Amino acid sequence: MKEKLLITGGSGTIARAFLREYYDEYKFYCLARNERHAAEVKRDYPNVNIIIGNIEDREQLFYFFQKISPDIVLHMAAMKHVNLVEENPIQGTKINVLGTLNVISASLRTDVPITVGLSTDKACAPENVYGYTKSLLENCFMEANTKRNKFACSRFANVALTSDSVIPLWEKLIGENKPLKLTNPKMNRLMFSQSDAVGVIKNIIEECRVNGGGFIGSVLMKCVNMKDLAEVILDLYNSKLEIEIVGTRPGERIDEKLISEREVPYTYITDNLVMIMPDKNKGDNRLTEEYSTLTAKQMNREEIIKLCTR
Repeated sequence: MKEKLLITGGSGTIARAFLREYYDEYKFYCLARNERHAAEVKRDYPNVNIIIGNIEDREQLFYFFQKISPDIVLHMAAMKHVNLVEENPIQGTKINVLGTLNVISASLRTDVPITVGLSTDKACAPENVYGYTKSLLENCFMEANTKRNKFACSRFANVALTSDSVIPLWEKLIGENKPLKLTNPKMNRLMFSQSDAVGVIKNIIEECRVNGGGFIGSVLMKCVNMKDLAEVILDLYNSKLEIEIVGTRPGERIDEKLISEREVPYTYITDNLVMIMPDKNKGDNRLTEEYSTLTAKQMNREEIIKLCTR
């Protein structure tokens, strides 16, 4: 019998990518609040069970968890745009923090064996409201972890070709014959593919199953300069459009950290993951310096082109 896997934020890009990769492996339940996007998921993946709901509604969430009794929960529901959370901190906190606490409580109340939360590089040494909300998610998941109910987090940087992310936005501007908007030509980002992202989540699930939870899992993705990325996209479309510099938005960093210097002693490198654990690693299988756009390997042109390819 297939395991029951519940995804909060089940109509989002990463959720759909996970469905695409593992559609036949689990019995899926997708909790989403956007009816139109949920209907699209159902159309693309007919065997998925769609639930219209909101993680802010504690009682409704408990009801869904009790009704489904999931074996695995992937908590992906969140406000994700840095500038919008910066400008709307109350709502960002309601969804990203209080909603997360509701998911944790629901998993504990219904005895869910494995719960994985989706975090972000912005949670590493946070400098904006979004980062702080995700840092709290990580800390709350670590505290909730037990031998019986395993909690862990994935920490991503940027996932290419997600909805409303920079590559689809630039493609849309090219289609409208408008300049590509770039906040700062010096801006660098750690980035990887949707397939790589869901592979990290799958490896975290298996790590929890075999060795327990209580960790933040990631991989060492490469760095791309955003001006280089824009120029590659223009070349791919044979476009002579200009790149328009619009200025850094509130809460944005020029360079990003994935694993901070403070976290380095707590890292454990395995074949599939780099894990941040509660206890220091006294062995050799750990990072020796923080991992950021300043220390990561740079993507070459061929790797950038592959990143842009659907």
